[in-house]
Amino acid sequence: METAIAPLLAILAAYLLGSVPFAMISSKLFGLADPRSYGSGNPGATNVLRSGNKKAALFTLVGDALKGWVAVFIAQKMGFSTNVVGLVALAVFFGHLFPVFLKFKGGKGVATGAGVLLALDPLLGLAVLGTWLFVAFAFRYSSLGAVLAAAMAPVFQVLMHGGNGQTLVVGILALALIGKHWQNLQRLLAGQESKIGSKKKR
Repeated sequence: METAIAPLLAILAAYLLGSVPFAMISSKLFGLADPRSYGSGNPGATNVLRSGNKKAALFTLVGDALKGWVAVFIAQKMGFSTNVVGLVALAVFFGHLFPVFLKFKGGKGVATGAGVLLALDPLLGLAVLGTWLFVAFAFRYSSLGAVLAAAMAPVFQVLMHGGNGQTLVVGILALALIGKHWQNLQRLLAGQESKIGSKKKR
């Protein structure tokens, strides 16, 4: 019975951990307005940066990435199967996208997704993170970097390891992340997307 219940508890715990809103926590700690009230309205690091407080944005970024990494790392250390670890990875990621603590309206998943990939495969995670960093800092659009990095994630996975169970997990993460950025893509095409470091608009 314990063997059957343990994976379910791990998946539930991962979802709850993913639901922890570090953008809200950092805003409270640094005395900032609710990040859902300005900029893109997204409770994530890029939008918190629009408040002008770089420390709060960094706290959010690290917190969101760590929860993804920690959930997968612990599942691996507990000796769960590859399939269960994959489900834990998806649970913590979708917990961030649809957090129970914010009425299922969460962030875009960039930092949490990066944390998950770094735990699943450090080289894959670094390749995806490097893609995001290059595009984001070259063009000053976090959303463009996120979408291109997500699109490349399954490609990197196949090039590194071929097709396996982890490829499906990476593919689901990529599709969900791109889907979360659909409105950003529309704004990019219309020339209305905010650049990294732009100030908040109420």
